[in-house]
Amino acid sequence: MIAVVGHADLAPWTLALLEEELGARLARCAEAGRMGLVRVGQGLPLAFGRAAQQAGLALVAVVPTLNRVPALLRERDRRAAGELLLLSRQVRLVEYDPADRDACVRADERLLRACARVVAIWDGTAFNGQDTTAHLVAYARSHGIDVEVLWPNGAERVSGFGEVPS
Repeated sequence: MIAVVGHADLAPWTLALLEEELGARLARCAEAGRMGLVRVGQGLPLAFGRAAQQAGLALVAVVPTLNRVPALLRERDRRAAGELLLLSRQVRLVEYDPADRDACVRADERLLRACARVVAIWDGTAFNGQDTTAHLVAYARSHGIDVEVLWPNGAERVSGFGEVPS
């Protein structure tokens, strides 16, 4: 499987660039018979899901549960989750609280361990306590997972979104 991790505060034009950039990379993965894995949410997860669909890559969407019942997502993630579910071939329910940053990080670590490859949408910034991209890149590398860092020309982050689990 292939997963994506990255900054949660990507500018809308960056997400559009990424859909295009990811398409070619994911097409190669589709030809190799791999599947994509993404935790439901807005922004990068949705861009990854759309790119996977365009590339013909089967997608697995991960939905958070609390006490074996689907967890309530933040309002801005609900529509994206619905679209990702429609784009997905499979759905996996994973027990974690989507409102708890540490629980999201632990869930991401578990998901990465199931992957052979990770595409990191990362500008190279260090772990700052809120954005977990650097941590997840280091985690994947320390577990022998192939990591490809992608930061297209013109990519930008937009501040002001507050703490958002990546």
